[in-house]
Amino acid sequence: MSDLDSQTAYWDAVAASKTFTHPLHPPWLDAVRRDAAVLDYGCGYGRTMEALAERGFGDLSGVDTSPGMVSRARALHPAMRFAVLDAPPVLNRPDASVDLVVLFAVLTCVPRDAAQRALIGELERVLRPGGVLYVSDLLLQDDERNRGRYARFAERYGEYGVFETSDGAVCRHHTEERLRSLLDGFDAVESRRIAVSTMNGNGATGAQLLARKPSP
Repeated sequence: MSDLDSQTAYWDAVAASKTFTHPLHPPWLDAVRRDAAVLDYGCGYGRTMEALAERGFGDLSGVDTSPGMVSRARALHPAMRFAVLDAPPVLNRPDASVDLVVLFAVLTCVPRDAAQRALIGELERVLRPGGVLYVSDLLLQDDERNRGRYARFAERYGEYGVFETSDGAVCRHHTEERLRSLLDGFDAVESRRIAVSTMNGNGATGAQLLARKPSP
């Protein structure tokens, strides 16, 4: 994965200060066994893993490209398992070894098409047949501020919806169709729209998608 698609230096620099807000939707987890092997890819400081633990999940692992984020996660949740990804998106996991993957506000941090597809492909590899991928990410916003920055950076990055934040990250917002197309190797289960605050405190509309890896 290129530097643009991991941006480790940026995430290390802001690891102590950012707050993430994408919520779990508990009804989507009702059918998942509490002893399921759960992977939080792009776990940040462990917020979503804590929420999963509170709902009874015990076999939890988190991975992130940022050593700074993982250090914060370990300090906040010393009993949980966290690891730094050395060569993202490659996971140190056998094929078909995970029951549930949580991918919250990660695709927005991976701006290029090829890197996004490589990430989804790696998650598909480690999921067991019948395993579930739970995606939460940000949609294209329709306010003047966002439309202006989408247009301003479209030529530089070759994609409408990719932009630079004021503090130096390169991010991407998506259409729902784009998010669904990334999951075209999965069976769609459910989807919903959500209102969230971005990591810089701005209101935004997001989408959550639940998808299942087909069984043979």
